[in-house]
Amino acid sequence: MGGQAHNSAAMPPCVLTGVPGMQTGHAWVALIFCILYLISIIGNLSILSLVVREPALHQPMYCFLSMLSVNDLGVSFSTLPTVLATFCFHYRHVGFDACLVQMFFIHTFSFMESGILLAMSFDRFVAICDPLRYAAVLTNGRILAMGLCILAKSFITLFPFPFLVKRLPFCKGNVLHHSYCLHPDLMKVACGDIRVNNIYGLFVVILTYGIDSAFILLSYALILRAVLAIASQEQRLKALNTCMSHICAVLAFYVPIIAVSMIHRFWKSAPPVVHVMMSNVYLFVPPMLNPIIYSVKTKEIRRGILKVFSKFQS
Repeated sequence: MGGQAHNSAAMPPCVLTGVPGMQTGHAWVALIFCILYLISIIGNLSILSLVVREPALHQPMYCFLSMLSVNDLGVSFSTLPTVLATFCFHYRHVGFDACLVQMFFIHTFSFMESGILLAMSFDRFVAICDPLRYAAVLTNGRILAMGLCILAKSFITLFPFPFLVKRLPFCKGNVLHHSYCLHPDLMKVACGDIRVNNIYGLFVVILTYGIDSAFILLSYALILRAVLAIASQEQRLKALNTCMSHICAVLAFYVPIIAVSMIHRFWKSAPPVVHVMMSNVYLFVPPMLNPIIYSVKTKEIRRGILKVFSKFQS
């Protein structure tokens, strides 16, 4: 392309890099990604199937868990086409408009996950701090309304992104640093004024991750205060144990995000493979870990899994 700017409407296909410096080991990388996808898809489909089939799981907590599983499937299926094309079929080109669509869905599902984790923290807050009104507060209608609000908020805030990118001229080549399309990656190949994109991107991040994480922390501060007021140590531990799955899911989601931000801000000289691997952790680890966390830490889910296995054996 040289130094000539190209309007995004006439932009040639984007080239997906994969993992920098590991071109010779892509067969192993492909195998790892395939295993991650299998664990994530099978695990989340299993959670959904259990919640639908088991009457004992028709409770608010498991409705939110179902939302989380659907969202994690969305994350997996958003990245799957280009990741498999890059590593399994060595096809690295994706149309620019298709890249924008993938970018939109990846970021939308990521922001929705943050909102669902916030809703789940509210569920734990009501269950522990006001257990007598738990069923009255978290009715099916309110749970559905919360889910629709999370979807609407993520969709509306992310909707301008593809158009903000599409208006830019491009003159720095079209080679992206991942096997999927992300907004920061596309900003690196743009040569126009990207201040609007950066400012709006920061606004959206604060509106989602910033506010959601602050309210999750507030929920757990109130939960901890209520738990410490319980006289019996056994009851305190029992109450805290009901939150452990959610706490692990929050950590699995937010720790990689914080790590990516810290590396981007304070370790700009890091090798490209570090940035790419951390971004992969941020997108691939939570959808894989969440079904495992809830299967291990939640007694009702374990019972449902054992019940299914016992049916297969009989």
